[in-house]
Amino acid sequence: MNDKKDLLNDLKIDRSDSNNSEQSPLSKIIIIVVISVLVLAVTKFIFFSEDELLEVTAYKAKSANQSNNSAASVLDASGYVTARMQATVSSKLTGKVLEVYIEEGMFVEKGQILAQLDDSSVQAELNFAKTQLKEARRIFNRTLELRKDNLASQASLDAAESQVDGLKARLDISKQVVADMQIRAPFSGVVINKAAQPGEMISPVSAGGGFTRTGIGTIVDMSSLEVEVDVNESYINRVQPGQPAITNLNAYPNWDISSEVIAIIPTADRNKATVKVRIGLLEKDERVLPDMGAKVSFLKEQVTEAPEEINGVMIPSSAIIKEDDLSYVFVIKNGLIIKTKIAIGSSSSNFSRLIDGVEVGDNVVTDPNNELQNGQEVLIK
Repeated sequence: MNDKKDLLNDLKIDRSDSNNSEQSPLSKIIIIVVISVLVLAVTKFIFFSEDELLEVTAYKAKSANQSNNSAASVLDASGYVTARMQATVSSKLTGKVLEVYIEEGMFVEKGQILAQLDDSSVQAELNFAKTQLKEARRIFNRTLELRKDNLASQASLDAAESQVDGLKARLDISKQVVADMQIRAPFSGVVINKAAQPGEMISPVSAGGGFTRTGIGTIVDMSSLEVEVDVNESYINRVQPGQPAITNLNAYPNWDISSEVIAIIPTADRNKATVKVRIGLLEKDERVLPDMGAKVSFLKEQVTEAPEEINGVMIPSSAIIKEDDLSYVFVIKNGLIIKTKIAIGSSSSNFSRLIDGVEVGDNVVTDPNNELQNGQEVLIK
């Protein structure tokens, strides 16, 4: 019996050792998971802490006496940048395009070749005209020798001379046609549009909806850029030629461009009840592009006497926050936002003059939003 019991005991599985062996790897897994969670939490904390440093656009407050801006404007108007010299360059004759030498954004000089048309036919006509002129000159010289010996009449000599003159004119025409196969820039400027490709037909007139192009490309003289605005005819008496102005592009609202009125177009638009005014930009900059939107503030006429002392500082009107009857701005000091109460002396669509709350040289946030809070740390773009 004892032997049988011993045999049965030998068949039993001892789970005590296995339990101990299974607990050890499980504990290790738990420890690894806990450590991973802690590392992930620390990483997220660091990551989100860095994200809290928002980038903001700031404007340095200027003295109202030194700032040449639209605060003293008598009228504000909106318009677009236009080019006085802009041309879609085409050919004089209908022809097939062989090569196009321009790309968008390329600067070209006056007289530079923009494209080459197929001139094989006109070259053949030119060679034929040269041959005819050569033969006519030979006949004229022979007739002239015969006339000296009275072997030819004066009428024959005159006819030979007329033939030479006519073929000279025909040769000049053929040379001009060959030259017209090269399309050249009429003035220096920048290519803003490439309209034709090699292999296409081009014509100086519209082809009536076909596949014939009417131009190789469009060139703009960037030095001729100006702004055109529509002024309500009720306020046109506030504008006069030579009047100083400030232009702000929609793309760069904080950039004041010194300008002046070039001319008032002597006609009104009866549908819109407006008068078109041309504004010249006194500063030339590559950031100014055709068809950009712009706002123009017409300033008071400049006086020769000493200007009146004006108190306060100038900041963009977009930086002001309205809360009930109070006004605030976000001032950046030592990298922190400070919500500051202000007092406004005067304002326009672009700039405002503050008489309290902000000092000259203070950085103010130009685009405040709901994400910004008092005491928040930010970075200036």
